[in-house]
Amino acid sequence: MSPRLSKSQQAYEWISQKIRTREYEPGYRLVLTTIAEELDISVVPVREAIRQLEAEGLVTYERNVGARVTTYNREAYYETMDIVATLEASATAQSAPYLTAEDLAQARALNQEMRELDINHHPDEFTQLNKKFHSVLFNKCPNERLVALVYEQWEQLEYHRVSTFRYVPERAIDSVKEHAQLVALIEAGAEVSYLEKVAREHRLKTSLTYRRKNQGETHEL
Repeated sequence: MSPRLSKSQQAYEWISQKIRTREYEPGYRLVLTTIAEELDISVVPVREAIRQLEAEGLVTYERNVGARVTTYNREAYYETMDIVATLEASATAQSAPYLTAEDLAQARALNQEMRELDINHHPDEFTQLNKKFHSVLFNKCPNERLVALVYEQWEQLEYHRVSTFRYVPERAIDSVKEHAQLVALIEAGAEVSYLEKVAREHRLKTSLTYRRKNQGETHEL
């Protein structure tokens, strides 16, 4: 961790990493004194870090129990996917006028990698390429706060540790086709409102496919 970070921020980064890597599983009890000893700091900055994580929804405080890593279920995942679809579509539409031929070439190259990938054996790699593809399309959005919000919601999805394409590999083929359509629309200078609509529907189709796959199931991810 960077020595420039405050002690509370160091604790925040350390605990966040443990949660993201599932070293701290959902439901894991966060003992402040133990964490403080691990980091060789006092309990105060650890408590501040826990409060920040609680505000972000990654930690839940239970009376008479203390802080625990939040247990998410599928519905929380669906909700986050819906938020990502809306934010990412808006950022993509606003970014489109600023994308260069080189940007679109990069997006096409990434999409080609996805097309050639064996989704049944490499769903997580497909997911990472998918993220890179979309980031190329929205990263030139002039609204920096909007872009930051997209990445924040991606972090929420990362917490779930779910590669949707692991459960619905059949969605990968259509997703790649829709990517090609999206790039073609940007290249053709499509209206921003229409581009946003197409980008949002693309993301929602993935969520809907996964939702249908698991319809009737209520257990946790």
